[in-house]
Amino acid sequence: MGKFVMLIRYTDEGVRDFKGFRQRIAHARKGAAELGVTIDAFYLTMGEHDAVVVFDAPDARTAAKLSLINAANGRVRAVTMPAFTEDEAAEIAAELPA
Repeated sequence: MGKFVMLIRYTDEGVRDFKGFRQRIAHARKGAAELGVTIDAFYLTMGEHDAVVVFDAPDARTAAKLSLINAANGRVRAVTMPAFTEDEAAEIAAELPA
C-alpha cells in the first residue's frame, strides 16, 4: 500500500452541491473501498485548494484511477501525488550518496 495526497479544487457545480457533503463523502468512501483504497482523512481547506484528502492505495495506477473517477463527476479538479512517511523519508535520505 502507498500513501497519497489529493489536492482538490471545487468547480462551480461542486460549490453549489456542497450542502450534500455528508452524502458525497460517504459515496466517495464507498467507491474508494471498491477500488481497494482507504481514505484516511478529508480536510476542508482555505487558500489555493479547497480540500485535501489523504488515502492509501495499492499502487499509483489505482490512485490515478480514483483521481480520474472523482474528476469525471464534474464537481472537482484534483491533483494527486504520492506521499512518503517520515520513516520512508529517512530511508530515502540514508540511500543518498555521501
